[in-house]
This record gives sequence, structure tokens and C-alpha cells, in this order.
Amino acid sequence: QVQLVESGGGLVQAGGSLRLSCAASGRTYSSYAMGWFRQAPGKEREFVAGIKWSGGSSYYADSVKGRFTISRDSAKNTAYLQMNSLKPEDTAVYYCAASNRLGYVPLLPYDYWGQGTQVTVSS
Repeated sequence: QVQLVESGGGLVQAGGSLRLSCAASGRTYSSYAMGWFRQAPGKEREFVAGIKWSGGSSYYADSVKGRFTISRDSAKNTAYLQMNSLKPEDTAVYYCAASNRLGYVPLLPYDYWGQGTQVTVSS
């Protein structure tokens, strides 16, 4: 089992920045990749960004490329999502997730999920 705890959400004005953190505990050695997802009211959950624990290859949704950066600190078992130039359409609950499977990170089945953190961007 892997436990995930997100933090860092909040209210920010358009154009501002936030950094989300996802602290992993438990059987973290079995994790292959970490992903960030978001779900806005009335919409389906969508992939935002993902990273492989080994090597650090990263992947982004087109809607956030150039604005968001995913990173990880293996020593701390923590993944981060730096969000810059935020837009009102980025408003959502953001979830981090861990996958033990091998493959293309954006399309992996994710086995473990955090509780989510709210990000609200005002116009």
C-alpha cells in the first residue's frame, strides 16, 4: 500500500502561482510513476502531469504545457506541481496518484490516490 497526502492548494488570482506537494508513504519503492490529475465541477477527472520516479521523465497535458512543472524529490518521497500563470479554467480539485505499472505515464492505471486539494483561480 502507498499513502498519498496532497497540500498546497488555495485561492489565487489569475496570473498567480501555486505549488502543490504530494507526500508518499508506505511501499513507495514499488511506485513507477506519480501523476497529478484534476476534476472541475461537472467535468470528468483529467490528467494534468506525470513523472517517472526513476529518471524523472515528465509528461504534461497540452492545456498546462509551459505553465506547470512536475518534479520529484526521491529522498523525501515527494512529488511537486509548480503551477504558474494560473487561469480561472485551472480551478479544480487536484489529486496526486501513484502507479506501480510500467508504460506510458499519462495512460497508466493509477493504483493509489490522495484525498485531493482545492485550487481556485479568481479572474
